[in-house]
Amino acid sequence: MAGIRYEFEAELYQWAARREKWVFARLPDDISAEITDQPHPPAGFNSVKVQVTLGASRWSTSIFPEGGAYVVPIKLSVRASEGVDLGDTVRIGLETLL
Repeated sequence: MAGIRYEFEAELYQWAARREKWVFARLPDDISAEITDQPHPPAGFNSVKVQVTLGASRWSTSIFPEGGAYVVPIKLSVRASEGVDLGDTVRIGLETLL
């Protein structure tokens, strides 16, 4: 079941905690705060299940809290399909799932 839909722009960055190339986008603080205040089913690492849209690509994943905001992982296949990579600013649609 769908929750609330958000749209925002964010820069793609590499997660420094891993050697592999894990790429994320940080949600704006106001959107992160709003999502935090909503009820969600329990999930590991305080994550929230979402549907994400970037360009023509759409996929299911989870967002994770990091330093006061949520971050969303951007899959390699999506980056390749959409022609985006580290440092690019992208427009993301995100819908929370209940």
